[in-house]
Amino acid sequence: MSKGIPSRSEDYSQWYNELVKKADLAENSAVRGCMTIKPYGYAIWEKIQAELDRMFKETGHSNAYFPLFIPKSYLSKEAEHVDGFAKECAVVTHYRLKNDESGKNLIVDPEAKLEDELIVRPTSETVIWNSYKNWIQSYRDLPLKLNQWANVVRWEMRTRLFLRTTEFLWQEGHTAHATREEAIEETELMLDVYEKFAQDFMAMPVIKGIKTANERFAGALETYCIEALMQDGKALQAGTSHFLGQNFAKAFDVQFSDKNNKLEYVWGTSWGVSTRLMGGLIMTHSDDQGLVLPPKLAPNQVVVVPIFKSEDQLNAIRVKMQPFIQALRNKGISVLLDDRDTHKPGWKFAEYELKGVPVRVAVGPRDLENETVEVARRDEKTKEVVGMELMVEHIDQLLEDIQINLFNRAKAHREANTHEANSMDELNRILDDKGGFVSAHWDGTTETELKIKESTKATIRCIPLGNPQEAGVCIYSGKPSIQRVLFARAY
Repeated sequence: MSKGIPSRSEDYSQWYNELVKKADLAENSAVRGCMTIKPYGYAIWEKIQAELDRMFKETGHSNAYFPLFIPKSYLSKEAEHVDGFAKECAVVTHYRLKNDESGKNLIVDPEAKLEDELIVRPTSETVIWNSYKNWIQSYRDLPLKLNQWANVVRWEMRTRLFLRTTEFLWQEGHTAHATREEAIEETELMLDVYEKFAQDFMAMPVIKGIKTANERFAGALETYCIEALMQDGKALQAGTSHFLGQNFAKAFDVQFSDKNNKLEYVWGTSWGVSTRLMGGLIMTHSDDQGLVLPPKLAPNQVVVVPIFKSEDQLNAIRVKMQPFIQALRNKGISVLLDDRDTHKPGWKFAEYELKGVPVRVAVGPRDLENETVEVARRDEKTKEVVGMELMVEHIDQLLEDIQINLFNRAKAHREANTHEANSMDELNRILDDKGGFVSAHWDGTTETELKIKESTKATIRCIPLGNPQEAGVCIYSGKPSIQRVLFARAY
């Protein structure tokens, strides 16, 4: 099954690309830079979506939907926002096609030009704040806490399945508040939600931090982020939460009457994660044999593979295993009984190893006689014989153990690949030889940040939250620095 997939040490980039395709997660589409997400890949995304949606609703958010098309005039209202997205926008200029003079080819009808051209949604702040203007008049209308599940388009030059595509799926939260303090509290709350999801469900340890002014979301006063470290030592920005201040409220004239009947501008936030999380999930845990999925996000947490030579043997296994399968399902565990007679057991074992199913149960006629099953765990590639009377509780505990093990393994990898540098030479040497996160002093200026990026191809991933102040000197300029920041090369 894993033939044709290079090892991670041989070619990490190609390993990732081939694994995504061979594990039936996604493939490149006929449209440059866009992907087709296949059913197995989409099943994982649905699990991600379901858990996040539950967490959003538990924190008081409601889902809504806003248009895919945004009038160009809207995007122009917030200066930093338009500057940040102008080079990535797909623009609709005409609304009709017609046949050419030969009648054989379709061409754009030059008479069908739009007066106000439309931008295919790169993000929805502008169209949403235009609606908020109509929805918010009084402090009684606040807070307004919405989320949207949608697709967006950002015209990327270099694309990669899940990690960076021209069109991708995501959620974007947009909230409006009466005070600065409430908006900041919301921004930090959603960062905590993302951290909890990444660590508890994806088993992916993350560092919470603040982006530098240069890396900040266009139109925000502050951008908070979670950063993860992949197996090849590169960082991945896994989620962002933005404190927008009153920028969009002023751009779209969204004001409300406070309790003293005084007009005030609304305070805003936005926050989002995307199908990029799928790339992070793959690169955090998977190995040279295929996917390794944390049980909480695996479409099938357990697969039961009967080993049989006749229809009678298969039927006997079906009958014997059905109560155990139902007992597992009653515990909320997803189980697949693969009783296909078109493939050998060995082929199925390889298939489920490639697809990262956390637990595989094999059972044959001799196992029925002995009242046992063979249980294999994907993360450690170990197997053991378990009595049928213990099977349900054993698998239930095993799934929990696998989830914890994957998180601990990824955290140990991050800790082993987090280093300190006190000079540019040291920073370059670590990045070239080891990769990973590098903690180093920076003087706080964009000029220095860009010079370091130009020299090393590494960016400041974040200023970690709770980072203790530590007097030092910038590794590039030699100027005073009050704290260390995290550098890394990144996806």
